[in-house]
Amino acid sequence: MIRVLCLAAALVLALAAPAAAHNVTAGADLRVAQTIAGAEVTVVIKGTTRVPGPLRIGVVAYQPVPGLRLGLEVRSVEDGHTVTGMAQATVNPQYTQLRVERTGPHELKLSAGDETAVIPFRVLVERESAAELLIYGGLFVAGLLLVGGLLTGATARPGRAMALVAGAAAGVTVAAMVIVFESQVPAPTPAGAAPTPTTSTAAGRPYAQVRMETVPARPDAGEPFTLRVDLVDGSTGRPVDDLTAHHEALAHLVVTSADGRYFRHLHPLRTAPGRLEVRLSADRPGRYLAHAEFEREDSGGQLVAADFTVEGTAEASEKAGTITEPGGTGAPTQAGTTGTTGTPRLQPAVPVAGRPTMIELDTPAGVRTWLDMAGHLLIRSQDGGFFGHVHEMGAPGSRVRFTFSFPQPGRYLAWIQYATADRIVTAPFTVNVTASGAQ
Repeated sequence: MIRVLCLAAALVLALAAPAAAHNVTAGADLRVAQTIAGAEVTVVIKGTTRVPGPLRIGVVAYQPVPGLRLGLEVRSVEDGHTVTGMAQATVNPQYTQLRVERTGPHELKLSAGDETAVIPFRVLVERESAAELLIYGGLFVAGLLLVGGLLTGATARPGRAMALVAGAAAGVTVAAMVIVFESQVPAPTPAGAAPTPTTSTAAGRPYAQVRMETVPARPDAGEPFTLRVDLVDGSTGRPVDDLTAHHEALAHLVVTSADGRYFRHLHPLRTAPGRLEVRLSADRPGRYLAHAEFEREDSGGQLVAADFTVEGTAEASEKAGTITEPGGTGAPTQAGTTGTTGTPRLQPAVPVAGRPTMIELDTPAGVRTWLDMAGHLLIRSQDGGFFGHVHEMGAPGSRVRFTFSFPQPGRYLAWIQYATADRIVTAPFTVNVTASGAQ
């Protein structure tokens, strides 16, 4: 009996594969936020359970976008097999069903007008674990031996019957032991997962080298232009094409004017390996700052900043639209968002540098999750040298609550964002932070 149990344990450990990096889970949905055709949407690729089999894709809109239809093209990277379809961007997603023939790396091409994004993803299917085989196999063998023991006992062969019953007991014991220890055994790597790296990534991958530019190089106020982000691995010179979705986006991009009167929170499109692009327009000439957040696989989060200049006259501001911050500061907002007349509450009322400040804002009922969170707080120092982004803490009732520690005294520009049933709300405000002991 001891030999049987030892053999079972050895088989479980030998057949189990290590867990994949970044918690790759077969059957899980992939959600990727995109700013496309002037709309903020989230593409949802539903997990699939078998191949060949169905692949369902939906596009969630965070504001009414009548008539926004997006072309879908799913291509297998390994054999080039391609299927196409269309999806309607709606507040309540309507899923389009396509068909995939194999597991492994795929690309989803998302098209709207002349804008195109290519989202890499993997079709993953769960493998049957060694533990399950031992559990069901042990119970099946135990059942056969038990029946055999009963039949043998009925033919007046008690010695053989006892041996068969003992074997059945051993099978049940093996199954029970596996059930007890199953939670401690790593799940097998799903079919279609990325191969295990041949070299250690314990130290993490290096930060990307980043170049941001506008196309055209000197955009005019009120006219559309493209903000381009190129990512390069400094150690190899190759494009960085291993971004992992964090908070439901390959990258988060925040663009503000130097005076803070213009604010956009965007999710650029991957248009080529190592290249992210987004279209926008600025309402007035001047200096603008761009802060981008992203994360490479097997690496930490990275924040980069750049600035650019918009030319022209302030008359173009009518094309962008403006919302007004409490206190008189105007703050243009991205398509599909609105300002709010609510005033955030701070505790303490005058924040102290280096100490936590609680910030609350009342919201309407029915706030829904956006970018995997109920709310977002984005903060920039007056001069643009500091940028912070934190998430809602889970406040009860109709409110969003944040805790933030301002790094040093001074004036800060801040924006709270949350999503309702049909729009993204942006609430701008300013904060004056004192030094410790100044009160």
